[in-house]
This record gives sequence, C-alpha cells and structure tokens, in this order.
Amino acid sequence: MSDAPNSEHPSLSELQLGERGIVTRFCMAPHVAEHLMNLGFIPGLEVTVARSGPGGDPRVYRVDGTEVALRRDLSRCIFVRPLQLEQAAD
Repeated sequence: MSDAPNSEHPSLSELQLGERGIVTRFCMAPHVAEHLMNLGFIPGLEVTVARSGPGGDPRVYRVDGTEVALRRDLSRCIFVRPLQLEQAAD
C-alpha cells in the first residue's frame, strides 16, 4: 500500500456509472485496505460502478460477485486501471 497518489490511474470515484476498472492499488491506512480486500477489492480484480445514491454518494460497486456501497471519500483512495467499454460484434 502506498501513500502517494498515482497520476497514471484514476481513482475509483472518477469512474462513471457502468464503467469498469481493474484495482491497482490503495492509498489508505493498511487496516482499512485489509478490510476492503476482505470485501473483494483485491488488486488485479475487476470492479464495476453499479449504482449511485442520491447526489452520487454513496456508490455501489460490484466486485467479485458482491455489491459493496462505498462513500466517495473512501473510493477516492482506491486506484484502478479503466477498462474500455467492449464494442458489440457484428
């Protein structure tokens, strides 16, 4: 776990509804990161922005078959590599 932000990858809070990304790293206290990993937010796994609460907070994320609601202040500390929306094949 690193404490410095990464300009290469956006935070989970920056993804739009329906977008997906691969968790790359955390920028938070180790005990909080460990709790998130227990919920399925493991580096290398895909996460999807599933739903959003009123005003956009909290948001519900789908990860490893589970839906987890996170407040924006926490999702800003989870960094992802965005996945491109797949094009429909003709």
